[in-house]
Amino acid sequence: MSIGEICNRMVVFVKKNDSIREAAVIMRKYHVGDVVVIEEREDERFPIGIMTDRDIVIQLTAEDVDIEAVTVGDVMSFNLVTAREDDDIMDTIKKMRSKGIRRIPVVNNRGVLQGILTFDDLVELLSEQLMDLTKLITGGRNREYHKRP
Repeated sequence: MSIGEICNRMVVFVKKNDSIREAAVIMRKYHVGDVVVIEEREDERFPIGIMTDRDIVIQLTAEDVDIEAVTVGDVMSFNLVTAREDDDIMDTIKKMRSKGIRRIPVVNNRGVLQGILTFDDLVELLSEQLMDLTKLITGGRNREYHKRP
């Protein structure tokens, strides 16, 4: 299964010159903990960074920074790690683990933003697969039980 099959295609995004307040309002409106920072070129969105609610708390609020004095571009992560739509799920999980990230923007072969994959999405998917395996085991046991003489 590829990342493109499971990623969330509804990506919440902002631009690097947007205010921290604007980004926070967008996160609240869409009930998300992050926004992908994009640059638009020829009506296409290219991810250039990511900013999380944790970035706002740790980098700004805890350090008593005036949020009106900085922009999203000042706070976003610059070492953006992305996954391609056709990347394998297990390879992407390994990439996320090795980089210590919980969310990864998904791009096409030209680098255009297509979706986002989060730790929560992966946990949900893997939980469903584990439930299916559990049902397989219990279903087999039930069939064996009913076949007894």
